[in-house]
Amino acid sequence: MKLIIRQYRTSDLEAVLDSWELATRLAHDFMSDEFIAQERKNIINLYLPNTDTWVAEVDGEVQGFIALMGNEVGAIFLQPAFHDRGIGKALMDKAQELHDNLEVEVFKENTIGRQFYTRYGFEFLEEKHHEPTGQQVLRLTFP
Repeated sequence: MKLIIRQYRTSDLEAVLDSWELATRLAHDFMSDEFIAQERKNIINLYLPNTDTWVAEVDGEVQGFIALMGNEVGAIFLQPAFHDRGIGKALMDKAQELHDNLEVEVFKENTIGRQFYTRYGFEFLEEKHHEPTGQQVLRLTFP
C-alpha cells in the first residue's frame, strides 16, 4: 500500500464527499438524511473553502481526509474499508506536525471516532449539547 498525505485539490471533491458520507453513515446512525444532505452542502460551500484540508491518497486514489481550522480538527473521515490501516493516524500526524496542541469534538455516540481519538492519545476536556442533532458532544485535546 502506497500512502501519500497531500493538500486537498478541487479535483478531490467527489472522493472527499464520498469518504465523508460513507464514514458518517457508519459512525453516526442517529443523523437524519436531511441533516446529512445539509452537511454535504456545507462541506462544499462552507467547510472546504475555509479549512486547511489534507487528503490520504492510497495507491493513487483519495480514500480520506482531515480538515483543520487552526489547531481544531474539524473533520477526519476515511472510507470504511480503509479503517484500522494507519491512515487516520498518518492524517492526524500531519495535523500534529502543523499544530502542536490539537482539539476535536466528537459525538458521544460515535464509538468509532472516540476509540480512534483515545488510541491516538486525546484526552477529555468537556461534554456539551449539540443543538442541531440533539446529541451530546465530547471536546477532546491532544496535549
